[in-house]
Amino acid sequence: MGRTTLPESTHRIVVLALDGVYPFELGIPNRIFGSVRGRYELLTCTVDGRPVCTDADFGIAVEHGPEVLRTADTVVIPPFDLALATGELPDPVSDALAVIRPGTRLISICTGAFVLAAAGLLDDRPATTHWALAERFRQLFPRVRLDPEVLFIDDGDILTSAGAASGIDVCLHVVRTDHGSQVANHVARACVVPPWREGGQAQYIEHPVPDSSATTTAATRQWALEHLHLPLTLTDLAGQAQMSVRTFARRFQDEVGTSPGRWLIQQRVSRARQLLETSDLSVDRIAGQVGFATATSLRQHLHAAIGVAPLTYRRTFRATRVPQ
Repeated sequence: MGRTTLPESTHRIVVLALDGVYPFELGIPNRIFGSVRGRYELLTCTVDGRPVCTDADFGIAVEHGPEVLRTADTVVIPPFDLALATGELPDPVSDALAVIRPGTRLISICTGAFVLAAAGLLDDRPATTHWALAERFRQLFPRVRLDPEVLFIDDGDILTSAGAASGIDVCLHVVRTDHGSQVANHVARACVVPPWREGGQAQYIEHPVPDSSATTTAATRQWALEHLHLPLTLTDLAGQAQMSVRTFARRFQDEVGTSPGRWLIQQRVSRARQLLETSDLSVDRIAGQVGFATATSLRQHLHAAIGVAPLTYRRTFRATRVPQ
């Protein structure tokens, strides 16, 4: 299924708050999309128009019932109490989803993916959810191609994201897709969050905490970011940290959740994306500045990371203005 085409008028986003909703994630769509002035209209609804309980010590009252779902261009389903996340949908939830128009863009955050999967909307499609819920999700929905290692998955008209802050990631991604990187970066700055985060959920999975007296790799990572143009090796990094290669690699993995080599590639791709968005440098020049040996290497790594070629990325994400 293809991506929903934005209408000329304001794009209406409806957030569906279910019983047990997490207040933080419920507020993410309004905070992110609401920062793009004049581009989006935000409405929040429940399945019956009545207040809902949250996972906190307060409830939430909204002004809309499920009827606004039929007018939505995008529907967002924030997470809710895991005890309510089963393989079947309650009739009121199923009835509410039934009024959504075909082709409407759907976004889930964390356990919101359980709702989409229970409705059969994720069958034979890639999706993600919080890494801690992956096993339960697989048991309930074996037909879904679950990838618990990523922060979010964009599968055209359906986007799924992992827990909590990944809701910010996927909403910023939607803004970037709809209106370009300059607009998304403006929103990110206003919300004091990074425009994007490289890597996946693996970096947030629980790892043994290094001894408090142990030297960390933070200074070496900062040094590497300042020297990305150099052909850095694991030996170079370990030497900068004044550790053995084996100790450095183990400590780096514990702290960052990925290997030094993979982290370097992520940082180089991230820097390349910034330069593609903000400069007129050729792909060859950018490759050299971020430490890829050739433009071909940059193309390969960028395609592996986000699925597009450098020039395609530049055409897509170089916006002409920032909203005032």
